[in-house]
Amino acid sequence: MSKRKWLLGVAVLALIGIAVLSRGTWLGMWTSDQPSAARAQGQRGRPVPVEVAKAARKQVPVRVDAIGTVTPIASVAIKARLESAIVGVHFKDGAHVNKGDLLFTLDCRAIDAQLAQTEGAIARDKAQLAGAERDVARYESLAAKNASPQQTLDTAKTQAEVYKAAIRSDQGLLENLKVQRSYCTISAPISGRISAAAVKVGNFVRQADASAMATINQMAPVYVTFTVPQKVLPDIRRALTAKTATVEAVIPGEPKHADGTVSMIENTVDSSTGMATIRANMPNTDETLWPGTLVTAQLTLRSEQALVVPTNAVQVSQAGSFVFVVDKGVAKVRHVEAGRQSKGETVIKSGVKPGETVVTDGQLLLQDGTKIAPRGPKPAGRRAQGPRRDLAHDPEKWEPVFG
Repeated sequence: MSKRKWLLGVAVLALIGIAVLSRGTWLGMWTSDQPSAARAQGQRGRPVPVEVAKAARKQVPVRVDAIGTVTPIASVAIKARLESAIVGVHFKDGAHVNKGDLLFTLDCRAIDAQLAQTEGAIARDKAQLAGAERDVARYESLAAKNASPQQTLDTAKTQAEVYKAAIRSDQGLLENLKVQRSYCTISAPISGRISAAAVKVGNFVRQADASAMATINQMAPVYVTFTVPQKVLPDIRRALTAKTATVEAVIPGEPKHADGTVSMIENTVDSSTGMATIRANMPNTDETLWPGTLVTAQLTLRSEQALVVPTNAVQVSQAGSFVFVVDKGVAKVRHVEAGRQSKGETVIKSGVKPGETVVTDGQLLLQDGTKIAPRGPKPAGRRAQGPRRDLAHDPEKWEPVFG
């Protein structure tokens, strides 16, 4: 009897538990799912604040962008032209130097001694030549009177010619020593910015040294060298013929841009890459461009009319590029064919008409047919916001996003 009562009690408890669980599930359907669906439906009917802009036709430059390198037009490695010790360095590392500025001074005492010796030899030879010329004059007078043999006169003339030749030889040696003496003072051959001195006072330098004492790079003007695909080469050549081509170098992290002109196109296309090398001459008077810097070379060929929208308006999905077009307060998805970009604007080849309004910010909360409420632009520096706080904390309120 007690066992039968125990089994009956267990069965009663099981029925009570099933009833409680069933009631909770039934209540949850009405207290959670039904209101959540209602809230979601209400959210779909609420206008989404967005920023908008109008598509417009305007003059847009036809441009070719490429990665370029800044190279100096002239770069001179300073080296010694004789063996000597450095006794003076007359520039600051990295300073701007002008053509003719004194850079290094070498020890020239040995050459000075050789110069003095050669000058003394020339003075001696000149004195001997003067005596020989006097002998020639005397022997000529005596020979005219038959008082001296002709051989003596010829010997005197020969001796005078020997002294003249000795003087010319010594003068050539003197000029060579003067040239060697000039190598003791090293001046800047061009104007530009000099590197750090590789040698200092007291170092011994030789003509055979492989490394340079310093290097000067010309800073103004400079070259910007870049490559372009061969398919755009005909357009570039036509623009050069029409004199409409300009080059602008954009330096990473630098607000200023450098302007220039195309100076040459390499006379052959690289067959392995299909790229053509172009060199632009940049005045660079303010030294914005630094040799060796990688820049974005923007080669503008011409300017033409095109339909543009802000680049932020163009979105990309698996089906291609699209924009949200505003039609009677509702966002409509419009697939477009996007072209080149220029200064924050994108050329639209097809899909949008001039004057139509497109969404430029807030697309994350839009889908085809969503009601919108245009608002003013966000303050500068403020980051774009995602879903509102209530949406971020309530997954049941999230809505699907197009694309």
